[in-house]
Amino acid sequence: MKKLINDPADVVTDALRGMATAHPELRVDLRNKIVYRADAPVRGKVGLVSGGGSGHEPLHGGFVGLGMLDAACAGEVFTSPVPDQVVEATKGVDGGAGVLHVVKNYTGDVMNFEMAAEMAAAEAEVEVAVVVTNDDVAVQDSLFTAGRRGVGVTVLLEKIAGAAAEQRRNLADVADVAGRVNAGGRSMGMALTSCTVPAAGKPTFELTDTEMEIGIGIHGEPGRRRVPMAPARDIATQLVEPILADLDFTGADGVLAFVNGMGGTPMLELYLMYQEVVTLLDKAGVRVARSLVGPYITSLEMAGCSVTLLKLDEELTGLWDAPVRTPGLRWGV
Repeated sequence: MKKLINDPADVVTDALRGMATAHPELRVDLRNKIVYRADAPVRGKVGLVSGGGSGHEPLHGGFVGLGMLDAACAGEVFTSPVPDQVVEATKGVDGGAGVLHVVKNYTGDVMNFEMAAEMAAAEAEVEVAVVVTNDDVAVQDSLFTAGRRGVGVTVLLEKIAGAAAEQRRNLADVADVAGRVNAGGRSMGMALTSCTVPAAGKPTFELTDTEMEIGIGIHGEPGRRRVPMAPARDIATQLVEPILADLDFTGADGVLAFVNGMGGTPMLELYLMYQEVVTLLDKAGVRVARSLVGPYITSLEMAGCSVTLLKLDEELTGLWDAPVRTPGLRWGV
């Protein structure tokens, strides 16, 4: 194992300490492993809290700031944050308008956020709404979840719901926007290599130089099938076709097309893949109205990518375009 770390047991705390140093516009609670926007709680604004296992950066801590999350809870690598963390974050961002929990559909995350919502309501009388992302079309159930996994649409949802909250919409409205994003988004991913969890010290799974895994999750879970390596245009087809088969993405308002890197794939290859994806969408009569390309929801150093499509309408497009200022996404400010 070759990694830029000290003690594997301290990886998350050490990384959060570095994040605090690099981004003084954030407030980092090292004891509870929570990243806050510096001005939280913002009075009269719905607070957005998310979180999950570390190793997916910039998700979630890199999306804390104006126009996105108010706080993110960092679990250990590929491990859900515990309920006490989520409760602390929820109370810390409650500005009197309620709090929305954004939860990826993994068993530990769902259970711990559910417990935290109940605890926050009982201890601090915070009104909490929850949206669970489940956009992955690859498998119905996996090692980590019952039902579909929450993957790339989580990034888009945090941005769009965050913009709605910034407009001072009420909790029901922000939750409704979040639900619409989840319902209108679908994703599919693939891996060229595995990744190595620091505490394990060895790859999660093995792939030869002539193999790839289609339909992986963000923790290195197995996908639909292991197949021979292929050109990028063929890989794009294997990712896009299942997405288009699952939901009708045609329509005048178009889609947001998101090609995500899993952590070890250079931008050179991601842009190449994006062109292949758009070519396929053009042939299918799907108009691309907005795009996002880059490593935004990763799996440590895994090489590979995922494709996410989100159906847009005028309102969602406006919320996507709204200003955002976070370490991971920044425009319009």
